[in-house]
Order: sequence, then C-alpha cells, then structure tokens
Amino acid sequence: MKIVVAIDSLKGSLTSIEAGNAIKQGILNIDPTSQVVIKPLADGGEGTAEALVSGMGGSMQEAEVTGPLREKVVARYGVLKDHQTAIIEMAEAAGLPLVPMAQRNPLYTTTYGVGELIKRCIQEGCRKFIVGIGGSATNDAGLGMLMALGYRFLDAQGKEVAESGQGLIDICSVDTSKVIEGLSQCEFKIACDVNNPLYGPNGAAAIYAPQKGATPEIVEQLDQGLQNFAQVVKVLKQEDFAQVPGAGAAGGLGFGFMAFLNGKLESGIQIILKETGLEEDFKDAHLVITGEGRLDNQTAMGKAPIGVAKLAKKYNLPVLGFAGALANEAKKCNEEGIDAYFSIVNAAMSLEDAMNPIHAKENMIKTVEQVFKLIKVYNH
Repeated sequence: MKIVVAIDSLKGSLTSIEAGNAIKQGILNIDPTSQVVIKPLADGGEGTAEALVSGMGGSMQEAEVTGPLREKVVARYGVLKDHQTAIIEMAEAAGLPLVPMAQRNPLYTTTYGVGELIKRCIQEGCRKFIVGIGGSATNDAGLGMLMALGYRFLDAQGKEVAESGQGLIDICSVDTSKVIEGLSQCEFKIACDVNNPLYGPNGAAAIYAPQKGATPEIVEQLDQGLQNFAQVVKVLKQEDFAQVPGAGAAGGLGFGFMAFLNGKLESGIQIILKETGLEEDFKDAHLVITGEGRLDNQTAMGKAPIGVAKLAKKYNLPVLGFAGALANEAKKCNEEGIDAYFSIVNAAMSLEDAMNPIHAKENMIKTVEQVFKLIKVYNH
C-alpha cells in the first residue's frame, strides 16, 4: 500500500517533516510492507522555507539584514539544491514579532530588510523566488524593499522619501536608474492568501494596520499615502495594480511585488503543492494523510490540509487527518475532503506537555499505530 503523508507543522512542537516521519514510523510499526512517501507542507506562512528545503533538498542560510525598526536582525532563508531558487519568508526580516509592543507603529516600520535578502540571493545566483508574505509589521507597500533593490522614490524637491509607511504620501516620482543588476531576470511567486485591495475600507491600512499599532489617525494617514503611491505608479506603469486582489497583503507588499517586480500572487498552499510535485505521488497512492496543530473552522476554510484533501479527492483517495487539538467546528473538515480525523492527545495533560516535541512525537506514533491496527483488521 502506498501512503502519501503531507502534514503541516504542529507549531511550537513538530515541523512538517518531523510530524511526517512520526506518522511513517507509526505506520511501519504495524505494516512494514507499506510504502510511505513524506511530502513537506506549509501554506506560505511560518515554516514554508524550512518545509520546502527539507522536502526538496537544499539548505537554510542566515543573513544579517535591516529589521523593521532599522536595527540589525538575523534572517533565515532557504536555497534549494538547484542554487537557482530561494525561499524567503518576509516575516524573518520585517515580521511583527520583531517589534516590541510599545514600539509598534506602521508609519515607521520598513520592509528594507526583505529587499536586502532578495539582493543577497540574486548575488548568490538565484533567479527564482518563492516569497511568503504573512505576519508583517509594516504598511509601506514594499517601499523599503524596493529601495534596498535600487529603486529611488523622490518627493517634490527630488529628495528620497522615508523608507517606511510615512514616506508614501511624499512620493512624486520614481527613479529606476540604479536598480540592481539581475533583478529584471528574476521570477517571483508570492504566497498570498488574502484578497484585500491596496487602499480603502478593505485595504491594507484599514484592515491590518490597527493590529500593527496604528491609531485611527495613523490608519487615515497611511491610507492616503497608499492612494498617493498607487496614483504615481498608475501613471508610471499605465496600469492600476491597487485593486488587484491581494495588493493589500502584508501592508501593501503584494502591490510592491506586482507593480515593480512582476510578482505573481498565488495561493500559498497551491504554490507548495505544485513545487513539491505532490499530485504526481497521488496518481498511484492508496491513502493520504494530512493535518496540522489544530483542526478547526479556519482549517475548513482552505488552509493547507484542505488543499491536500481537495487534491486527493481528484483521484478519489481516502484522506485521514491527525492533529494536536480538535475544535468543535473541525467536523466541517469532513465536508471539505478529510474523511476522518484524530487527535493525537491520548490522556489528560497540560498544553505545555502536549506541545513538548518528545511527547508530541510519541503521541503521534501511538495514535497512528492504533488507526493502522484498525485498517489492518478491516482489510483482513
């Protein structure tokens, strides 16, 4: 029996690959003849680089870059074994956890470090990029990132504007004469699972800036800045990117990628499924296993395990789910393609104990063993 395992990380506990290996061990303990294929799974957010590097061959690298508050931070990124493809999570360089609560203000945070990461990868020979843009601390529409790549954004006096959200309102023109070499040859796939426009009532500032520390007055200032930037770009590019679904993602970073780097915004899980070649393994599989730390209403609305389940149903494959916790609404996952799901927590224990990687691995193995004992009985 060929079984394909594609499970998301159990955050704070097991990585995607660790969880997959635990499931494999549980299966083989009961049926050593099974062929178990483990595929990395993520949705473009935290853990995407590590999952793809683990599953596709490559290495995790580190670079010192400019953080959201212009201090130096160490950001991790992945380079696949072809040395042509880089995996970047923008939150490594400009994520909200990098900004202390008392200093959160998206007028002043910048994506400059994201541009520095891209620049470094280009210098190392990469020309293909997969970029996860979740978890940002910024609302600069990619202004900082683009400045790190050589774009110059000028005010009415011909001076460079601030490289953060506050600089957006001052932009009058764009100078592309110093854009770094090699950038035009690059291809950017942007993992984006929101469809907000750049500005307006559902835009980047109105919807996301308050959780990054913005007051209503700051939200209004940022929204006006985003509108100004969009207008300048519309004249420059003869195209309006501001209303494209996802333009408002990550404080407008989606807009910056589309307008200046020809970035293609795609569903995070769809990028991962495609890049890992998961569908090819489904063609001759007998069973699929997926899951994540907690199965709930959010899962059912299209997170990574549901992406796996829907693809599996294309080949009429049964799908099992394993998770650390199950919400009451998890039954909606049954309607979306997960035929049966199981919690791996098999006794009363604290959250800390349940999330301990050693316990989580043991619990996963034990739960999988019992499920496959049942399958074995049924098959006989």
